Amino acid sequence: MDAIALLKADHKTVETLFRKFEQAGPNAKKLKRRLVDQIVRELAVHAAIEEQVFYPAVRAKDAKLGDQVLEALEEHHVAKWLLKELENLPPEAERFNAKVKVLMENIRTHVAEEEGELFPRVRKAFSPSELKEMAQALTMARKVAPTRPHPRAPDTPPGNVAAGALSAVLDMGKDAVRSVRRGLEGLAPEPASLAGKAVRKMRRQKLKRPTPKPGNGAVHGMGVEASQLM
Repeated sequence: MDAIALLKADHKTVETLFRKFEQAGPNAKKLKRRLVDQIVRELAVHAAIEEQVFYPAVRAKDAKLGDQVLEALEEHHVAKWLLKELENLPPEAERFNAKVKVLMENIRTHVAEEEGELFPRVRKAFSPSELKEMAQALTMARKVAPTRPHPRAPDTPPGNVAAGALSAVLDMGKDAVRSVRRGLEGLAPEPASLAGKAVRKMRRQKLKRPTPKPGNGAVHGMGVEASQLM
């Protein structure tokens, strides 16, 4: 799989989630919340790896593609603010469905532009071997990418690489808390979550709800740099 095929696969995954949301009934509040959680995660990771690997490589390879990359970055910026607002917005909120609809419209437009205009030009600019190497870099970046939107963080190197590492650490803590909470409420834990595995283990062993450790709030004391990534 080369870089373009990898990014298109991400697009397909998100579109599947969009359609599931559109097909959910008006009273399917819990289902919609779970779908939005997945959408937030998928788009946050996808945006991060594009910004850290794909877009910089494209700009370095062909300066003529710079304007398209800058436009894509701005589209990411707008989307991340919507994702941030949706991150903790209750599905019962008056604007929940409206925000998701606007997000879907923006992402679908962004995807159509990338797949219809940018990707064909990138495929001409890069050799097949270069695109395969880029896919490997994208895969590596995905393993340490933030899982939540950080619209205030830099979106170009080198700032976004350093910020992304810190954001990923902060996101791991938030994801763990959410997965444990969802597990204790009887909901399915989030995919690929270590905390989700822990919840299932706790159920098997019939343990009581764990008591939060005193150090859980340490993240909030990381300073201005950390707060700017929220």
